[in-house]
Amino acid sequence: MSEKKNGLSYAKAGVDIDAGNAMVEKIKPLVRSTRRPGADGEIGGFGGLFDLKAAGFTDPILIAANDGVGTKLKIAIEAGRHDTVGIDLVAMCVNDLVVQGAEPLFFLDYFATGKLDPEHGAAIVSGIAEGCRQAGCALIGGETAEMPGMYQGEDYDLAGFAVGAAERGRLLPTNDVVEGDVILGLASSGVHSNGFSLVRKIVELSGLGWRDEAPFAGGKSLGEALLEPTRIYVKPLLSAISGTHGIKALAHITGGGFPENIPRVLSAEYAAEIDLDAIEAPPVFSWLAETGGVEASEMLRTFNCGIGMIAVVAAGQAAQVAAVLQKEGEHVTTLGRICPRREHGVIYNGALQL
Repeated sequence: MSEKKNGLSYAKAGVDIDAGNAMVEKIKPLVRSTRRPGADGEIGGFGGLFDLKAAGFTDPILIAANDGVGTKLKIAIEAGRHDTVGIDLVAMCVNDLVVQGAEPLFFLDYFATGKLDPEHGAAIVSGIAEGCRQAGCALIGGETAEMPGMYQGEDYDLAGFAVGAAERGRLLPTNDVVEGDVILGLASSGVHSNGFSLVRKIVELSGLGWRDEAPFAGGKSLGEALLEPTRIYVKPLLSAISGTHGIKALAHITGGGFPENIPRVLSAEYAAEIDLDAIEAPPVFSWLAETGGVEASEMLRTFNCGIGMIAVVAAGQAAQVAAVLQKEGEHVTTLGRICPRREHGVIYNGALQL
């Protein structure tokens, strides 16, 4: 068949199939590193498989969650560092699963960009694989989309999808939360993956560049410090859930902070009484508040302010639960207690130290 003069091709339209194939080959070892009971297949098929029976479940309820990384990606792109946002992607999904008492089983990602760079793509997937290993779930598939005209320059976007399971009757929150239950807080690793539109505005006001030294983290660039990945709480919490049976509810502190997330796991008759004096806010939050002139109330409804996860625990088992979590590497703070609800779902005592 004769070739047409000036004939177009997919590559000339801006989509490089060979680059996509090269990226798949680069990430295959990363995917294999996340294998677990129930998932031991290779990527490349039309769908990922998972065997619940092989994973040890008898009568499971499946729980699903999906999320993204938000405008934290803009910092990764502008700072030229792509190996940590994949951890954030996994964390935002699996932390939402474990608060329901579920063990994360498998994860799928969606990576879209204007021009595929196999090296950048592999760096992103390396972070996703690391997040999956931290959470104990398998990366069983994903999608890479090269869409010239949709994304400009080096821009890209990420979405993640996680599925977990819990045996029937073991889901959280339980229906026996009562007045006097203790609220424990688990320390965050930093800003995590919420509020970055405000973070980027504050950085703009500061006049600093991503490669300048972070004022709140000596020895690190600003980009590196703000890209500190979201902490994954899955394994410590699963240990505490199965080892103590004292956890009644969990809340992942994401966008909306304490006032939006804690009431989601409480019935309408109860509120959380929080002692703000007990919170040791990391220096990044003090810098954000001071540099941006952000009020404490706005900080509390935008950021985690140092507490990435809260647990509602039976008063008599609070010390036992805290001990298990601390043994698993978590920094645990007693934040308050459950009280009768009045006007708001969260009641503050003291003041946030910023």
